Amino acid sequence: MKQQVRKKSLILLLTMALFFAFVGNQHAAASFDLEAESAILVDAGTGKILFQKNIDQILPTASMTKMMSEYLILEAINNGTISWEQEVPISDFVRSLSLYIDLSNVPLRQDATYTVKQLYESVAIYSANASTIALAELIAGSETEFVKMMNDKAAELGLEDYQFVNSTGLNNSDLLGNHPDGTGESDENMMSARATAKLAFSLIRDYPEVLETASIPTKTFEAGPDEQIEMRNWNWMLSGIEEQHNYEGVDGLKTGYTAAAGNAFTGTAERDGMRFISVVMRTASRDARFDETEKLFDYGFSSFTHMEMVGDGYIPEGQELLPVHGGKEKDVSIASAAPLSTVVLNGEEELYSPVLELDQNQLNEDGALEAPVEAGHQVGTLALQYDGEQEEEFLYADQREEVAVITSAAVERAGWFTMSMRAIGGFFSGVWNGAADMVKGWF
Repeated sequence: MKQQVRKKSLILLLTMALFFAFVGNQHAAASFDLEAESAILVDAGTGKILFQKNIDQILPTASMTKMMSEYLILEAINNGTISWEQEVPISDFVRSLSLYIDLSNVPLRQDATYTVKQLYESVAIYSANASTIALAELIAGSETEFVKMMNDKAAELGLEDYQFVNSTGLNNSDLLGNHPDGTGESDENMMSARATAKLAFSLIRDYPEVLETASIPTKTFEAGPDEQIEMRNWNWMLSGIEEQHNYEGVDGLKTGYTAAAGNAFTGTAERDGMRFISVVMRTASRDARFDETEKLFDYGFSSFTHMEMVGDGYIPEGQELLPVHGGKEKDVSIASAAPLSTVVLNGEEELYSPVLELDQNQLNEDGALEAPVEAGHQVGTLALQYDGEQEEEFLYADQREEVAVITSAAVERAGWFTMSMRAIGGFFSGVWNGAADMVKGWF
């Protein structure tokens, strides 16, 4: 009797321990108080959302806007529309705006020459507003046309919640009456945290070289003869800026501030091959935007692990062969072409399972490939299925962890003799089976 009581007590204790461990794991993200109006943490490899707070609330973005300008600048470089060493004309408006000392700027002269690279560095490192407009005018002919490009690119990248009214992130009222045509004199750029994260995700994915410049802590800008400006990166989480905010692995991306936006920051950090993207919007101060980002990164690096769930050459048991119709061989082996990895919340490894999904468009009505079949031909995908309580969410609806499934060998089409013999064999097999069934009926 005592043994039964002890056994029941032990089972109860184990059940409670597992329950509280599960609850603690499920609510790990709520274990810290994030003091930002809106925030998001994303795995940069997969687009998986790891933390969210009011991520669809549309707020002013301030200079985080410049990530879109940087995207279009790097795209123009990549397309050959402009080149790094190309000289950039300085318009009267750009000249006057560059002397506006209340804004982040480097002074630009019309009797000096500046290259695309010089101005781009002043944008990416120092958030120079006049430099941004000068590059916008170079690429599109005017800032008005550049803003149209920004909104078109936003639609192309699927940002959804956005409004671009200028290239810099300033309030239009700061543009000395020269705001882009079709925008209001006090309009401001707007995005949700989700849209901002999508922009950062796309920028790093398509132009990873952006981090080479965004990670520079300080650099001298040659404004003119005997006129040098020391540009100090506004991202204080970079090594060599503000020791109290230095964070291992941070190499970008963009700060922002206006009276309407408050203090905002899109950050990114990488450790041991795992990169996160964070966005915090409307924090209380310059320091707070980095303090809150640190909380997000601490949560990410301490709570998640990048794991290889299955290696290359894997297929679920019993699904290793795919039938082939009209081939010298009747089937062909298939396998995953690469390892399948994901970012996993610690303790949830067993909640993932690999699932084979064949491309039905490549199979006949009997579920077979038609010969001939080439080696390495993709026939489907291997994806991860998550069986947790809450469905995983990604930046884009079609994002998920998957790898190609390919044929391991080639299968030539069978000749007429082989096909004839198979038909004959099939005929006699049918006759024999029919006769066997008849004999069984006799007995």
